Parts: sequence; C-alpha cells; structure tokens
Amino acid sequence: MKKIIISILFSAKLLSLNADEGMWLPLLLKQMNEKDMKLKGFKLKAEDLYSINNSSLKDAVLQFGGGCTGELISDQGLLLTNHHCGFSAIQSHSSVENDYISNGYWAMNKEQEKSNPGLTATFIIKMEDVTAAVMKGVDEKMDAKQKAKLIADNIKAVETAAIVGTHYEAFVRNFYYGNAYYMFVTETFKDVRFVGAPPKSIGAFGGDADNWVWPRHTGDFSLFRIYANKDNKPAEYSKDNVPYKPKKFFTISLKGYKEGDFSLVYGFPGRTTEYLTSNAVDLLMNQTDPDRVSLREKRLNIWREAMGSND
Repeated sequence: MKKIIISILFSAKLLSLNADEGMWLPLLLKQMNEKDMKLKGFKLKAEDLYSINNSSLKDAVLQFGGGCTGELISDQGLLLTNHHCGFSAIQSHSSVENDYISNGYWAMNKEQEKSNPGLTATFIIKMEDVTAAVMKGVDEKMDAKQKAKLIADNIKAVETAAIVGTHYEAFVRNFYYGNAYYMFVTETFKDVRFVGAPPKSIGAFGGDADNWVWPRHTGDFSLFRIYANKDNKPAEYSKDNVPYKPKKFFTISLKGYKEGDFSLVYGFPGRTTEYLTSNAVDLLMNQTDPDRVSLREKRLNIWREAMGSND
C-alpha cells in the first residue's frame, strides 16, 4: 500500500463553493490552473506553490509515513498530520499503564519526544516530465512484452541519472493511462519523533464512519517533529540529531475565514478515478466494492473479538 500511494502523484486539489473536480499536478499549475484559481480568489502565484529554484509551499508539504500528508508548521521541524495517520506510532508507545491512545500524550520538552523506527517524512525536491526519455526507441509495432521492457529500462536509466552524486531518491510514474511519465526526485528523513496527540475521544471521534462523511466533528490531528544531522540532512535516529530547519513552513492565521473564501488542499491523495469509464464505475459500485466490504467486515470481526478479549 505504501508503494502505491507514494507512486501515484503529488497533487493540489482546488476547492471552492463550486469545487473543481480532480487532482492538479503542482508542476502544471502555472500553465493550466493559475488563471482560473485567480478568478476564484487565489491571492498567491503558482510559483509560490511549486518552484524548483526558490522555496515554495511544496517544501512545507510532506508525505508522512509513505501514505499520508503532513505539513510543517514551525522552523523547528514540527509537523501536523492526521490522528489516524499517527495512530500506529501512538499505539507503539502505548501500554495498559500508559494508554496514550485513550488519554493522549504531550511532550513537555524535546527530550520527551518519542522516536519511531521506520517512520519517514518525504519531501518532493522536484518533478519533471520525462515522457520523451521514457518512450525513446518505443515503436508501436513492438509487441507488448518488448515495449514494456524497453520502457522499464528507460525508466531505470532516467531515475539513476537524476540522482548521481546526491542523497536523493527518484522514481518515475505513468499518468493518464501511460500517455505521460513524470519523475519525482525526493528527500526522505528517517528520524521522525512523536510529539503529541489528543485522546482518541477527540482524535478519532465518530470512528471510521465519521472519517468518510461531511461535515466532520473530529479533532483528527497529531504532532510529530523531523530531526536531521548537524548539516540539516537526513540521518538515522541519533541523540546527536537536531530539529530539521525547513526551507518553508506554514504560518497559522487566527483571522478566520468566511463563506466563499478560496481554499486549496495540497498533499498526497492515493489516486484519482476521475477518468474512469461508466462501465468501470458500474463494476466498482456493484461488484468490486461490495466484495471488498464483505471481506473486510469478516476480517474486522475477527480482530475485534481478539482485541476485546485483552487490554
């Protein structure tokens, strides 16, 4: 699941009273979306959201743990994410005696922040359209096996060349059903510490059912902090690590908002099904999803019975 989510896209979704459907790639905001965003009340520039040469809001948005979105909210690497995204980390530090899930937890100082082996925070350094390089040498007369192998070889070459001499990682993913290929160059931090979370009665109020309906009444948040080495680079956990100094972080406004204000959601959704055919929608609604629900309910019932038998 983690590989699927990080592989799909880094996207911005635009919402207003008449919400624009779909997911927009930050790389393409300038040419495709900025004008319409301005008409809807957007006061920044596309370059403020995504820039390679200057710090931008993309540097404050991260992928938390391989499957969620997080936002940096201080110059000390403090990040905000959902309660359900931090749930596994919260649970890993909990016991019957110290039940942080039920009671919440707040580190009163940095020494009380708790390490989480395996938990990561990944930033997008840049995106690039590499369709031409990936399709180099591809001939429509090739059979499917030959074509797939050549594309895979080209992708590997592009990924390798992009990160020579750096500590970054790179991956290429196809978009629009293989009609375009984009490369993502990323930086992953491996020392992410648990700072605080409200009790489950607030953070998970309403349970999973409430998580999928609107309006919600959940304080669905938790706080973590990214640590880096003394050069502000990614490093494995060490007591010598220091809070990460981000290129950009979000400031908190207490001014509030009013109906009709422009809003933008920036992060890492899993995938988009905007371009599905009607036949595919019918298959999902009437066959695939009901089967998934039935199987998951059986698994959940087994888990509930085991979990309910012992604190």
